Amino acid sequence: MFVTVVLATEVNVDVNQGLNIWPLPDSVSHGHKSIYMSKDFHFELESKGNKYNDGSGIFKDAFSRFLDVIRVPHVVDGNLSKFDHSRILQGLNVVISSSNDELQYGTDESYKLLVPSPQNPAYAHLEAQTVYGALHGLQTLGQLCQFNFSSRVIEILMTPWIITDQPRFSYRGLLIDTSRHYLPLPIIKNVIDSMAYAKLNVLHWHIVDTQSFPLEIPSYPKLWDGAYSTSERYTVADAAEIVSYAQRRGVNVLAELDVPGHAASWGSGYPSLWPSKNCQQPLDISNEFTFKVIDGILSDFSKVFKFKFVHLGGDEVNTSCWSTTPHVAKWLKQHSMNESQAYEYFVLRAQKIAVSHGYELVNWEETFNNFGSKLNPKTVVHNWLGGGVAQKVVAAGLRCIVSNQDKWYLHYLDTSWEEFYTNEPLTNITKSEEQKLVLGGEVCMWGEFVDASDIQQTIWPRAAAAAERLWTPYRKLAKEPKQVTGRLAHFRCLLNQRGIAAAPLAGPGRTAPLEPGSCYSQ
Repeated sequence: MFVTVVLATEVNVDVNQGLNIWPLPDSVSHGHKSIYMSKDFHFELESKGNKYNDGSGIFKDAFSRFLDVIRVPHVVDGNLSKFDHSRILQGLNVVISSSNDELQYGTDESYKLLVPSPQNPAYAHLEAQTVYGALHGLQTLGQLCQFNFSSRVIEILMTPWIITDQPRFSYRGLLIDTSRHYLPLPIIKNVIDSMAYAKLNVLHWHIVDTQSFPLEIPSYPKLWDGAYSTSERYTVADAAEIVSYAQRRGVNVLAELDVPGHAASWGSGYPSLWPSKNCQQPLDISNEFTFKVIDGILSDFSKVFKFKFVHLGGDEVNTSCWSTTPHVAKWLKQHSMNESQAYEYFVLRAQKIAVSHGYELVNWEETFNNFGSKLNPKTVVHNWLGGGVAQKVVAAGLRCIVSNQDKWYLHYLDTSWEEFYTNEPLTNITKSEEQKLVLGGEVCMWGEFVDASDIQQTIWPRAAAAAERLWTPYRKLAKEPKQVTGRLAHFRCLLNQRGIAAAPLAGPGRTAPLEPGSCYSQ
């Protein structure tokens, strides 16, 4: 599919070579000339080889956003007439091989970008299998553009560029938590925008927990009585808007329904879901109504959350309520179950319900640690407690997502960006068939200590360090984080220019600038 061109030299990770693309592409070469973008810079879907008509406007909207972000840092009011016409880039020719714009796990995200096109030097050329690969190509092109303060126009240095790129892992996630603090829709959308800049592609939405249940569930409308207030809620239409907004930016939404623990808020509307008023979680295993509610929630989920996976939690389950509540203890005895057997029964029954609604399953690692061989074979085990778990999961033939808390939990403010960068999902996994079972990884922004006021500076730039680990081929990753400090600082400053409140690199997470100075040195 891709045009073969012989040109220039392969660049390395060293920022001193002038390469400021984050995450680092699979293959990059460049020249030494500058060209300038026309004020009427536009895109054209080529007729030859293109099968995508953009009927849903995904690429058109993305291109409009691209123009906005490259022009937002400064007023572009220069006069291009003084430049040789051959140095003016008029537009972008686009070839997308697939007519399908469904976004799903495993969607081809590869692209090739030529700036300018050897066949038509007045245009850049972007090729991709899917529109979502093309979106990534636009993000990369946006990072090549900069404002020239002498000419007051947009300039692309070091042309011609040839970039061939694809992600290392198909799952590159970020968790947000709307149960510990409510996040307004504009904030969630802002997070999604920032994810797209870093080529992250899964928003793991930890919607509900012990503290609050903010989501409308039409099948059981009293559930959101567990919200903090009547205004701190999400309607079904709100959730659908988040899914649509994310999808049009190449981001899947993984919804989480954490059961049986982390669920005390459910009982605000339906007290019978509690084992007792004084012992409110885990959910009452002895009550068939509990599983009817789970079924109703997942049925409603399936109408909104179209990602093939649903997250069923299963972590940190303190089962003591079951044995200390008389009617639940009686049920356990009647069914010849102890607490650990009941925990297994609950998780497996919830899995069956999710499968009945067409989902594949994600569960936190405690389920694997306690009864891994009993899990549905379609289960993806979500590692969080520490290292070494992924190795055991894939050896058992199950899939895995890596989020070990010692390296990839964003609310641990003393975890540096360097630790995020060097955390390797395939540590001690050497067999190729087992490596393929690692879907990817996810950084987790738990919500106990963040809300709308500080979430972005807690996520960035450390999430970007993990994003490169998940996108860039292993052979291209820096062996020492200090090799990428300048390039990551450049990306952090780029986020700031685009309205994303990314914190300085120098210091722990969510740090403030230490003193006056350049953005690029912080």
